[in-house]
Amino acid sequence: MDAVEQVQVLILICLAIALSLRSWPVVAFLVPVVLIELATAPLSAHMVGREAYRNGTIDETGLYVDEFADSKRTPPAAGG
Repeated sequence: MDAVEQVQVLILICLAIALSLRSWPVVAFLVPVVLIELATAPLSAHMVGREAYRNGTIDETGLYVDEFADSKRTPPAAGG
């Protein structure tokens, strides 16, 4: 299951909870949960993908363009 499917499942679960309980306080609680998930899911997926690339655990034959070819070395701020 990728990040998009996880977000969609979370939205559907929150929608099901809101419809089954039919309470405005529950909706008020679930709306920020969904919004925070929508805001953070792309960032976390990007960070996981970039770290996988740096570690060499990604299949580089499937890349069309290697935009990070120069960034495989340890960044200066990492102390390495």
